[in-house]
Amino acid sequence: MAEKTEISLTTSIEVLRLNLESHGLELTEDGHVRWDKKNPAHPRNWTAWRKAYNTIVILFLELITTMNGTAGTSAADQALHHYKISQSLAVFAFTSTYVLGQGVGGIFFPPFSEAFGRKTLYITSTLLYCIFCVIAASVPSIAAVVVARLITGILSAIPTIVVAGSIEDVFNMQARVWMIFCWALVGNLGLVLGPIFSTYIANVLDWQWVFYIAAIITGIIFLLCLGLKESRPSLLLERQVAAFRKAAPTGLYRTRNPDRIPDLKAFLDVTIIRPIRLLFTEPIIIMVTIMDSVATTLFYLQAESLIVVYTSLGLSGTQASLSLIPVGIGCLLGFLPRFYDDWKLTKLRQQGKPLQPEDKLFGFVLGSPVLAVALWWFAWTIPPQVHTHWAISMLALIPAGFALNDITFTLQGYLADSYTIYAASAFAGGLLARSLMIAAILPFTRLMYTRITANAATSILASVGTLFCVSPYILLRHGKGIRKASPFAQFSLDTYTENQVEDDMNAAGLVLET
Repeated sequence: MAEKTEISLTTSIEVLRLNLESHGLELTEDGHVRWDKKNPAHPRNWTAWRKAYNTIVILFLELITTMNGTAGTSAADQALHHYKISQSLAVFAFTSTYVLGQGVGGIFFPPFSEAFGRKTLYITSTLLYCIFCVIAASVPSIAAVVVARLITGILSAIPTIVVAGSIEDVFNMQARVWMIFCWALVGNLGLVLGPIFSTYIANVLDWQWVFYIAAIITGIIFLLCLGLKESRPSLLLERQVAAFRKAAPTGLYRTRNPDRIPDLKAFLDVTIIRPIRLLFTEPIIIMVTIMDSVATTLFYLQAESLIVVYTSLGLSGTQASLSLIPVGIGCLLGFLPRFYDDWKLTKLRQQGKPLQPEDKLFGFVLGSPVLAVALWWFAWTIPPQVHTHWAISMLALIPAGFALNDITFTLQGYLADSYTIYAASAFAGGLLARSLMIAAILPFTRLMYTRITANAATSILASVGTLFCVSPYILLRHGKGIRKASPFAQFSLDTYTENQVEDDMNAAGLVLET
């Protein structure tokens, strides 16, 4: 009798396995349901066209929201006369509040996207962003501007942070070398293009049109977002299992889904407590946050200071804004080190050696000394204290743009590889810290460049850049040990293996080690 029961149980399990396979699912040894490696519904198995559509739309959203962030300063230059406020207060109202909002939004939205999916956030936030851009332009009150810019800043955190998670959903580690680079490049180009765009629009039309045009473009992106597909693997797996339950209602089918939120208390813990806890308890996040905050603040200060420097040399505001073009050219040159990264991954695959996040730090190693040299070059070729043509100083902005882009890209990729499917939560606390630093310093940038010479002010930035050169050594030498001391990084890797159809070791022929 016992033997018949055992045979019956074995048969039932085999039947269940076959039924699951027909739905693109499989049963683990401990009785959980997970993805079948060939399931076309998994984002890693999407068609090239579908991957391209999702990626292009969200990167376009990132570009526009980042441009609108730095566009605030040029709008502030005109709006301060309209509202009769000081330059520092105008910069705070139009730019610092946006950056602060981005930091606050970075805490709430990434865990929300991990629990409830990406698509809903992209659609809702883009529509609201469009509405509050109109409010910033049309309501004749500086208080309304502050509120509208704060809310658009909060909403801008979704592409700024959640895009990293969306990229991780869809692409394996080797492909992420290029996709994270594209994300970082688009964001940094947005920082560069924003002041150019807003300066010309404000001069040709009026400062309000900076935000009206942003509203029109984000309205178009909202329509494009309606065509996105959800990419969160754990959420999609739940939907697949729910569909299987309807087709085969007998039995209990469970998934190992750490994103499931049982109640409001748990949701608040995930959305608010987790990112802040990670920021203060995960050594690798603490380390990378400090490095990334310094690099990104230098990027913002560079963008803010250039118009001040070159208008003081007699150029018009629109002409001076074009000084940001060399920074953008430098950012574009960041594709060159990616060939080395790709070559190194291929070499490791051929040798059968394990891949570690530290193996992708070449851009950080290269960019740090280049940044220091470029900032010193710029600092001491600015006329009239130094008798050179202003174009000589502008040439220094090409390596500066290259270095800043490569540093931010590499650090973002490092966190994405260390925290895999929880990359968005890993970025969240760091974005808050970075935003606080930028928002505090930005209103006083012009004051610094006018009270002391541009040469001395940039020398301060160059000194910070020089000290920054030790950072790559810390991660290369101690990164693996720091990650091992970060328990959530290990948890992220374990959870990642349960929710992927192809792990990065299979995709690259490697074994991912922590």
